[in-house]
Amino acid sequence: MYYVYIIRNCSDNEIYIGYTTNLKRRFKEHNRSGNRWDLIYYEAYKARKDAMLREKRLKYFGRALGQLKIRISQSLK
Repeated sequence: MYYVYIIRNCSDNEIYIGYTTNLKRRFKEHNRSGNRWDLIYYEAYKARKDAMLREKRLKYFGRALGQLKIRISQSLK
């Protein structure tokens, strides 16, 4: 499985979007960077190409991220 995920930096509310095959490992790596991150949201895909395309759309097309933020607004608080 491939996971597209959104994490938030606890100190400055920065949002990071990425994709990985191992969500637990990748989340631990982010937290080892010296910052504290919270997992806000993730989606699972069977095909790598689907996950890569979704990540790209969330990162580079504001409308896709904006619509997702509306859906997960309570999780972003």
